Amino acid sequence: MSLPTDARTPLAIIVMGVSGCGKSSIGEGLAARLKAPFLEGDSLHPEANVEKMAKGTPLTDEDRWPWLKLIGERMHAALEKGQTIIVSCSALKKSYRDLLREATGHRTAFVYLEGSKDLLTRRMGERTGHFMPVSLLESQLATLENPSSEPLVVTIDIDRSIEDIVDAAVDALASLKP
Repeated sequence: MSLPTDARTPLAIIVMGVSGCGKSSIGEGLAARLKAPFLEGDSLHPEANVEKMAKGTPLTDEDRWPWLKLIGERMHAALEKGQTIIVSCSALKKSYRDLLREATGHRTAFVYLEGSKDLLTRRMGERTGHFMPVSLLESQLATLENPSSEPLVVTIDIDRSIEDIVDAAVDALASLKP
């Protein structure tokens, strides 16, 4: 696979979307395919954010900014080492994505995982051991600002297998023109 970059210009690839869309699974698949490190964005949430979400309370912008800045720092560090990095992060608002773009000097591409509310609800209901309850899906969908018209964004329909989604993401990323 050839990314829209060369070895001298690594890229941060953020797999984004609402809870239940498969960010972690697709991010891990992309990382394996591209031989790049994977960062699970949720692992960087402070405990207060995790507790808030686990109780069914949506995060505010004030809750998210420090978390997003930390993700940006990690991406920047990887790029400085010459590494492409794959990151899972909801990145629901354009302002969040802009902060992440700035952290990488605009060397950021987004894989937006898009699916119907019914499919997302079903997937969230089937998973176990995750702090995000199904009850927060509605607030995430309300917060989501569709990124499809932004630069270096590919939109992938999630109503298929993980392998097919990863294949589609790899193909779409290869066609980007930075």
